[in-house]
Amino acid sequence: MDILKKLQEELEIRPSQVENTVKLLDEGNTVPFIARYRKEMTGSLDDQIIRRLSERLASLRNLEEKREQVKNAIAEQGSLTDELAAKLEQAETQTEIDDIYRPFRPKRRTRASIAKEKGLEPLAEMLWGQRLPVPLEEYAAAFLDAEKGVETIEDALQGAKDILAERISDDAELRKLLRGELLKNGSLISQKAKDEPSVYEMYYDYSEPLKKAAGHRILAMNRGEKEGYLSIKLDGDETAVLQRMERNIIHKNSQTAEILREVIADSYKRLIAPSLEREIRNDLTEQAEESAIGVFRENLKQLLLQPPISGKIVLALDPAYRTGCKIAVIDATGKPLETTVVYPTPPQNKTAEAERKLLALIEKHGVDLISIGNGTASRESELFVAEMLKKTKRKVQYIIANEAGASVYSASKLGAEEFPEYDVSLRSAVSIGRRIQDPLAELVKIDPKSIGVGQYQHDMNQKRLGEALGGVVEDCVNSVGVDLNTASPALLSYVAGVNSTVAKNILKYREENGKFSTRKELLKVPKLGPKAYEQCAGFLRLPESTMPLDNTGIHPESYKAAEQLLKVCGFSLEDVVCRRISGLRKKVAAPEKTAEQIGVGVPTLEDMIKELEKPGRDPRDEAPAPVLRSDVLSMEDLQEGMVLAGTVRNVIDFGVFVDIGVHQDGLVHISQICDRFIKHPLEAVKLGDVVKVKVLSVDLEKKRISLSMKGI
Repeated sequence: MDILKKLQEELEIRPSQVENTVKLLDEGNTVPFIARYRKEMTGSLDDQIIRRLSERLASLRNLEEKREQVKNAIAEQGSLTDELAAKLEQAETQTEIDDIYRPFRPKRRTRASIAKEKGLEPLAEMLWGQRLPVPLEEYAAAFLDAEKGVETIEDALQGAKDILAERISDDAELRKLLRGELLKNGSLISQKAKDEPSVYEMYYDYSEPLKKAAGHRILAMNRGEKEGYLSIKLDGDETAVLQRMERNIIHKNSQTAEILREVIADSYKRLIAPSLEREIRNDLTEQAEESAIGVFRENLKQLLLQPPISGKIVLALDPAYRTGCKIAVIDATGKPLETTVVYPTPPQNKTAEAERKLLALIEKHGVDLISIGNGTASRESELFVAEMLKKTKRKVQYIIANEAGASVYSASKLGAEEFPEYDVSLRSAVSIGRRIQDPLAELVKIDPKSIGVGQYQHDMNQKRLGEALGGVVEDCVNSVGVDLNTASPALLSYVAGVNSTVAKNILKYREENGKFSTRKELLKVPKLGPKAYEQCAGFLRLPESTMPLDNTGIHPESYKAAEQLLKVCGFSLEDVVCRRISGLRKKVAAPEKTAEQIGVGVPTLEDMIKELEKPGRDPRDEAPAPVLRSDVLSMEDLQEGMVLAGTVRNVIDFGVFVDIGVHQDGLVHISQICDRFIKHPLEAVKLGDVVKVKVLSVDLEKKRISLSMKGI
């Protein structure tokens, strides 16, 4: 297989883009570095395409390795022919290679292998040849051998049939044909395995054509089967399949047609059908997981790139019933100022006392914003806060924060190292406050799988999911940039070229030597060599540096070119410090000529201009600001036709969940997102979007809200 050509076709990019990107990856460059600082080589491929290329490259190379292993294994048996070698070269999937290898794979003892041990292979060959020079019983009698357990003619024929049944099931071309038939015409059948209510009731008597099976339904049925509520099977037209097999195997004037029909039926029912069902279900699950991972990736990206609410003193409230609401007041830099516990919720209901404590904290610390976790007792806590805010003269608003993963962080080693003086619950409150101030800096401390913006994440291949989500976090961290003098080790470890060990070494160097004064000083950090420096330097920001370009996304390798650009356009580094670079783009009338003059490519020139015009810029500022509230609605307040503003909290295959301020998120089904046809909600909306929605219906008993975004 020509891997480079395959990548070019699949990703629909130019050969030079594939060749150069693969070369850069093989040289040990990271995806963020390649996407940001090697645009001339890649043709400005973005980080998502480069990451897809990297993942697919690894997959195709694994396939090549598997192909060679199988070829060598067959050759060692002395069975590798030119025809087999050609088939292996043409195989494009792991399944096709496995099918070719199937007859040669070492097997445990089977009915066929036992029959071969009894010497019945010549009889099987006679049946397969379909021409009988003598009556079958007469020929079969020659194989009777009581010592080997072949006592009757029927024993001999049965053994021969077992050999042929396995031969048919090992036929790679036939398996490929039958797999295609089943995928084209088969159905996925789900029935109840327990006679009791469950969330899987819609699948208690359910059927869907395999070619239309939606990924989220496959994952739902898999979970239902795993939990013992469902029984799943594939259903194909067995009669049509057997007829197709007979046409492929039985000759026109066959003398053993009747026996071969028995063999074909046995081979299909006992060997082929169960095997194909396992393979197809595994393939469908893998495809469904990849689709779900894709949605999870996009949701996670949007969540991490939520705009920070900076410059505000935050009072974070982690709701609970019996153990009380944990409170942490956090200053504008994320430093905890004071913590306490109040009991405004059942069973204590110490509302007045809680009000006094929190109002005093608001006045004492000048609180601007209250961040309420959306977990247990969130609704009661929100009602309490809304009433309390009416009793203060300060303009204080509140926001409901997604607390998914906060408990994971608070109980982690990292949480204990960061706040050894706090117990687990108070660390959780600090996290709830900080994730509003800077979502990216706080959420990188949590395993991405625990952030809760996907579907069926616990049912997937955890290694694959972890790799995919880790890549998203890395891309987000590097697209925003990291302050070298304030970043936590967790945040630093996602910077291109920096692993967890180097991140800790950076922190240790910072503690022992004080703040970094220049990017070049990074080379003094243990285990951070020239290659790591090349990868990470451009993504680390230093607002305090004496070199103004250290606080931009311009890579140190391009500093000389950047200074030349400034000089050509009549500016200086001092103008960068004082932010007097407006109009730089207009002064570059001929980009190609200017790029050549300063010795860079046009894409690098464009990036330089963007960085110099807005040094230290944060790309998250371009996203819609979070919705802040000062009053609260309840589900009982909702009426059909009411139009509200809300924030998209989760995007899944069949719709989006929108927070409209009533604690229970409403569902906008995919059919209600927009007037045009869309295959997936992500085509029209993304996590964090602020949208207008119309209430279609409210089910108070089931706590379900149906919304629409159409015609508003």
